[in-house]
Amino acid sequence: MYWTEFLTVAFIHLLAVASPGPDFAVVVRESVSHGRQAGLWTALGVGTAIFVHVGYSLLGIGLIVSQSIVLFNALKWAAAAYLLYIGFKALRAKPAPVGEPTSSTVPVQRTAKGAYVAGFMTNGLNPKATLFFLSLFTVVISPHTPLPVQAGYGVYLALATALWFCLVAMLFSQRRVREGFARMGHWFDRAMGVVLVALGVKIALSEIR
Repeated sequence: MYWTEFLTVAFIHLLAVASPGPDFAVVVRESVSHGRQAGLWTALGVGTAIFVHVGYSLLGIGLIVSQSIVLFNALKWAAAAYLLYIGFKALRAKPAPVGEPTSSTVPVQRTAKGAYVAGFMTNGLNPKATLFFLSLFTVVISPHTPLPVQAGYGVYLALATALWFCLVAMLFSQRRVREGFARMGHWFDRAMGVVLVALGVKIALSEIR
């Protein structure tokens, strides 16, 4: 009975999750810089944060946030500050000392908790995600759809997001891919820093539409 609605939700989500943004940038950086395990934990962090967006959308809190300039600004500044923080950290990457191997076969140590938090914070604080899920649950999904069915959509969205970014992590953590990026050494980190800072500035300048 709800298959048409579900397929619509799934298609819209696919288009949204496949478009490069803060989540993609963070997963790629973690995967290239710290290896597959870190990339997968980051992807799981992003996927788990989806439950936060789904939760407040079902409770109607998302509508309150979208209509409150103060709350929306607080959220977007928190997101922008976090992206700027990790972006500037990446911009400060230094060249490896002369004579030190630069191969990416030995990734820099990264705790699972640190990688997970990076993914969770990046997605959970993103005001664009807030507006996306608000639109999804108020425009695309009928208000007459039973709450358990809507919650089921939310579980799918979280799992699909985690799976997508796990695939991204597995791709960018492959030895050949990582070695290719490793040839650029600290320049890759700096390039990713520029991307993250740009995304942070873009979020900071965003407005409720």
